[in-house]
Amino acid sequence: MGKRRKRVSTGDTVPSPRKDEKTPAPPRREKKKKTDIGKVFINISIGLCIFSLTWFFYALYMRAALAKRVVTLHPSQRVLNDNYSSPAVSQERFWGSYRPQVYFGMKTRSPRSVVTGLMWMQQSTDMDVNLRHTCEQGDHLQGYGWLMHDGVSFGVQEIHDRHFTLTTEFVKRMGGDHGGDWTWRITAKQHSSGATAPVISLMFYVATDIQGSLQAHAQEKNHLSSVTGTSEELGNFKITFGKPTAGEGATGKYARYNYLQTRSPGLDKMTDIVKNSLNHKFIFSPPKGERRPYFSVDSHKVSNHQNQQQDPKTESDFVVHQVTVQTPFQIEVLFESGSFHERPNQLAGSVLTDELEMRKAAFDERFESTFGLQAKGFTSSQIKFAKAALSNMLGGLGYFYGQSVVQSVYNEHPLLYPESPLFTAVPSRSFFPRGFLWDEGFHQLLLSKWDPRLSQEVIAHWLDLINVEGWIPREQILDDEARSKVPSEFIVQHNENANPPTLFLVLQKLVEELEAKPDTLSSQTMLPVLRRLYPRLQTWFEWFNTTQVGPVANSYRWRGRDKDTNLYLNPKTLTSGLDDYPRASHPSADERHVDLYCWMALASGIMANVARILGEPYQVYENSHYTLSNNDLLNELHWSDNLRAFSDYGNHTQSVSLQQEKVFVPPGQPRHQFPVTRLVRSVRRAPKLQYVNALGYVSLFPFLLHILTPDSPKLEHILRDIHDPERLWTPYGLRSLSRSDPLYMKRNTEHDAPYWRGPIWININYLAVRALHHYSNIDGPYKEKAAAIYQELRTNLINNVYKQYLETGYIWEQYNDSTGRGQGSHPFTGWSALTVLIMSENY
Repeated sequence: MGKRRKRVSTGDTVPSPRKDEKTPAPPRREKKKKTDIGKVFINISIGLCIFSLTWFFYALYMRAALAKRVVTLHPSQRVLNDNYSSPAVSQERFWGSYRPQVYFGMKTRSPRSVVTGLMWMQQSTDMDVNLRHTCEQGDHLQGYGWLMHDGVSFGVQEIHDRHFTLTTEFVKRMGGDHGGDWTWRITAKQHSSGATAPVISLMFYVATDIQGSLQAHAQEKNHLSSVTGTSEELGNFKITFGKPTAGEGATGKYARYNYLQTRSPGLDKMTDIVKNSLNHKFIFSPPKGERRPYFSVDSHKVSNHQNQQQDPKTESDFVVHQVTVQTPFQIEVLFESGSFHERPNQLAGSVLTDELEMRKAAFDERFESTFGLQAKGFTSSQIKFAKAALSNMLGGLGYFYGQSVVQSVYNEHPLLYPESPLFTAVPSRSFFPRGFLWDEGFHQLLLSKWDPRLSQEVIAHWLDLINVEGWIPREQILDDEARSKVPSEFIVQHNENANPPTLFLVLQKLVEELEAKPDTLSSQTMLPVLRRLYPRLQTWFEWFNTTQVGPVANSYRWRGRDKDTNLYLNPKTLTSGLDDYPRASHPSADERHVDLYCWMALASGIMANVARILGEPYQVYENSHYTLSNNDLLNELHWSDNLRAFSDYGNHTQSVSLQQEKVFVPPGQPRHQFPVTRLVRSVRRAPKLQYVNALGYVSLFPFLLHILTPDSPKLEHILRDIHDPERLWTPYGLRSLSRSDPLYMKRNTEHDAPYWRGPIWININYLAVRALHHYSNIDGPYKEKAAAIYQELRTNLINNVYKQYLETGYIWEQYNDSTGRGQGSHPFTGWSALTVLIMSENY
């Protein structure tokens, strides 16, 4: 078929339609298309999915970022430079007794220090291995502690064991490039009551901490004469072990020698290594005495591969020199730095004696000029006690290095905090040989009087630990040696938990000193330290104001209360520092805590003053201080008309008790197959929002921290409660909880004895004496009454702490409110040593 031709039209002619074609319909208006609901839904769903995925990944990113914040240090310049503790910068403080957890030992202020120390044991016929090394309450010593210690160059300590007394003395001598020399002198004397002179083994040891090496030098088969070594911080050095004598200038005594040279997987394992190496095959055979076997370290009992899983790179050289000798005797140990080339003589014998006497005389003179106790009429025995209290705090300074274990709500598992050093005093060498944030502010109130520059450095160490959020872990458990002393449930630190900011107490004193005496050396060093501290203080203060705020404006609430209310008579508030002190019976977000309110009032005032001194904006802090110091606001938030005292507020009932848990045992079933009954809390009346009405230390905080104006009518109620024997007054100090309180001396669980529910604590009593002194020296209607109570309370505290020290050989953690007897941890020469400031009236 051919192609169909197109018809061509010309002109205006309109072609006629073909028969098979329809006539076109007339044009119609186009209708709007109906909306496709399904497509819109799909588009919205896709958009929501994209948004959700974006938000999900953003949330993951933010959670990861927030999870890292807990272990991210503050971005500002560190207060202390990296080499601040090196011998080139601080030679006089490089070596020290910075191992408070052992009875006697020294180390340097460096991350991987060579450590030295002393272990000992009395040789007995009953095969008892009573090895002493770390300070343990279970050793039941009759007393131990520093009698003199200047915090820098020398110390004298007495250790009273069952049948003898050890006196440990050390003196440092500066020289060379690595911290100079030091010498120990150990003197042993039998107690007068002993029938026969005891035979004692002293074990002097030296160990590296991963880096460095040691070489033992024996002059006979088992007799170690010296150890030489080298390390990064010390260069070359030599430790020489003298022979025992009956005293300075006396002839030598018969002794048996043994030594051990091995490797240690960690400083916390040294005691176990020595115990496991002991052998009873050796014979002590003096010329004029009976032969007897004795325990000694024995290299043949220690395998170099005792821990085959241990990485050799984490092991350390460990050398022990044992000398076994009968009392009385004296032994000297000399450390000599290889870089000390112009040594005038050896620091030994009469030279050491002369140096010790010179340092003791200088200590006595400085102590009197600082505290003036002789001028106040105290006896020589009381002054000796006060010197021991100060010296034990100085001798309890420790240098720690390592990582805390921390966790935030954004971390599924605990994390390691960045490695950091910490130079700090410790509350108790036996029970709490590590740093505690709220204790340290009290420690430095005393130490700042003795050595303000020392306190500046300690405060700088603590503030250098702050993270980007403004949080400081409240308990510093930095290494394996520290962790070995802590129950596992307390090792992890949580970043929502605070601790009272007591460092502001000592900052207040240092700033007052700076303003009053700007030309002193300590003031001149304080200003640059304060400038570097300031951004960290700002973040710390802001952290409290964001994480510890209460339910209403200008109120505050401690986080971290115990959540298992079924087991606790009153859930503890460890973060407040007052542990089991009664708070609201049922923890909730509605709580308001009066002590934290007062801490923030104090901190805001000091922040304003610091900012003003540094030329920084201070109005925000000043306004905050003005608001929190308003006694009308304080009364509105915390005054209980029912108790006529300041009080916490929360969801509370007093109708609680501990009762034996009921366990149903089906008839005929043996009882031992069912759970042991426990003491659990019984609530007899439902809680409601109200004032807690517990009268005790917390009630006093507006008075203790000088928040109350001197003309406040509330001051009259506080002075009444303080001086009432049925409430807080005792002949030994102020008790922590009123005798009339339902929880007075009540156990918190079947295993937790009352802690802050009656016993007398020296830190709060110090604040009370200080407050009484304050209100007795400013005009007000209660001035005379405050002055009278001040004199009486001060006398009671001094007399009781001193009496207990004489009777027991210890300063204690707390004192019984009925008998005055010391109880709890001992020695406790942390804040209990504030007795020295009470004696000197130095507030």
